[in-house]
Amino acid sequence: MEDNKKDDNKYEKICYMCRRSESKTGTMISMPGGIDICPDCIQKTFNSMQSMDISKLSGKMNMDDIKNIDLSSLNIPNMNVNPIPERARVKKRDEKRTEPLFTMKDVPAPHKIKEMLDEYVIGQEQAKKVISVAVYNHYKRIFLDKDKEGTRIEKSNILMIGPTGSGKTYLVKTLAKLLNVPLAIADATSLTEAGYIGDDIESVISKLLLSAGNDVERAECGIVFIDEIDKIAKKKNTNTRDVSGESVQQELLKLLEGSKVEVPVGTNQKNVLAPMETVNTDNILFICGGAFPALDDIIKERLQKNTSVGFNSDLKDKYDNEADLYSKVTNEDIRKFGMIPEFIGRLPVVCTLSKLDKEAFKKILTEPKNAILKQYKRLLELDEVELVFDDDAMDYIAQQAMKKDTGARALRSIIEEFMLDIMYEIPKDKNIGRVIITRDYLEHKGAPNIVFRNA
Repeated sequence: MEDNKKDDNKYEKICYMCRRSESKTGTMISMPGGIDICPDCIQKTFNSMQSMDISKLSGKMNMDDIKNIDLSSLNIPNMNVNPIPERARVKKRDEKRTEPLFTMKDVPAPHKIKEMLDEYVIGQEQAKKVISVAVYNHYKRIFLDKDKEGTRIEKSNILMIGPTGSGKTYLVKTLAKLLNVPLAIADATSLTEAGYIGDDIESVISKLLLSAGNDVERAECGIVFIDEIDKIAKKKNTNTRDVSGESVQQELLKLLEGSKVEVPVGTNQKNVLAPMETVNTDNILFICGGAFPALDDIIKERLQKNTSVGFNSDLKDKYDNEADLYSKVTNEDIRKFGMIPEFIGRLPVVCTLSKLDKEAFKKILTEPKNAILKQYKRLLELDEVELVFDDDAMDYIAQQAMKKDTGARALRSIIEEFMLDIMYEIPKDKNIGRVIITRDYLEHKGAPNIVFRNA
């Protein structure tokens, strides 16, 4: 019980009636049963009681009687010992931290960030370099703003453009894990204009606050990744209100630029009785990513516009097989795609990811720390069986992944298919010591090579 009381002292008290925190309402009035009421709600209750005829009440009641009432024993709806759920509890802001959230020594240099990303992400050298520099400069900006000296540095949010399966989401997840900062991943397809069915824009900040353990100060130094950002492009040739396209872009402007927003704690819905907290988005790094389908056609049209006629003209199919076509993108191309100029202007750092080739697929299979083949090898090691892939087998897997045209996501589906029988049959025989996956087995022309322990 004493430990619980110590833990409760770290969190703000929440009014049971209006769900506001003690930092906004003032000192709470604590009642039996773990119920806290703010002075405003108490005053409203007394005001409503002024119209009542107290003389009609049976018996007399004094303050001692009120204090001795056990509210937990009364049959009141939604009344329990701890009415505030754990995920909605907010830490006190006046609680002094023993040490600052971070210093410049805690933020690695750009080349160090890239070296750490190289251990998990294969290829995309330019993208990793751009992100490393942008993140390093962003956290330097936060540190300089705290000193309040010199010129104010503007925030540099990032726009990631690349085909599906090129590693946009994985790159951001790895970055947040290495830097040990709160990360919120939101899907732009579920966002709608305020007042319509769907998630409001502020729900993105609610996810970040939950990721930071409801610590507002820590959340204000986090990273927000909004995926599928291309799905909120302006709808063309439509007569209805664009509540999930251009309207969402306009609503996102205030978050990207930096503003104070009031969000519910522990939930994404505003119409529930949840505590509300104010979060300043000025120091939150926003990374928006999307595949932007058909953007390559816009880029090709611009590149071929001035060189389509004459002796020095380019062939129409010159850029059809261009692997790094997205690197030639400009703000004008993004605007033609359907993003409004104000939105593009708040994402000054544009980072493009190239399409994966055969060699990249082979490296993804084996080189990263959590490579797919390493995961399956580890699974069979628990059964004391060694799993081996020959070079021809990995070539075949890479070729099949390129045919699916879904990026690195295709690798797991391919491996899951042919590993099903192996993972089912191997535990049957305890004498099996090694399994060698060959190309013939993957092409259904033979069986894998099995080596027994005695051999």
